[in-house]
Amino acid sequence: MTVPLLDVHDLTIAFPAARPVSNLSFSVAGGETVAIVGESGSGKSLTALALMRLLPGAARISSGRISFDGHDLAALREPAMRKVRGARLAMIFQEPMTSLNPVLTIGAQIVDVLKLHENLSRQTARARVRTGCPAGCASA
Repeated sequence: MTVPLLDVHDLTIAFPAARPVSNLSFSVAGGETVAIVGESGSGKSLTALALMRLLPGAARISSGRISFDGHDLAALREPAMRKVRGARLAMIFQEPMTSLNPVLTIGAQIVDVLKLHENLSRQTARARVRTGCPAGCASA
């Protein structure tokens, strides 16, 4: 049996007065695509935010386990989690108006992501954005 790339087991997300996600379990194998679907307010976004360790305000994971590539995400310190988030594990938001800051150019926002997740200088990140050069290619 293959070890799943992502394994969520009995995940419960709680707020002080509610538990919008209770005992959720699923696995995702490498190369597999999975979509989480459900009614508005059913906990889809909270589940994705929990995987990324980006839960808002008073929300917390009250029980369960999230494993990614054999690592317990809850046990990772924030610098290690930052290396996973964006580079290996990402969330694609449905609403573009909540994904991008309208005050900043898209290029500037991409530069910030490259600096944070790939540890690039601002100059190198800008060059990659200008040329459309993907990770690992030589920048001009």
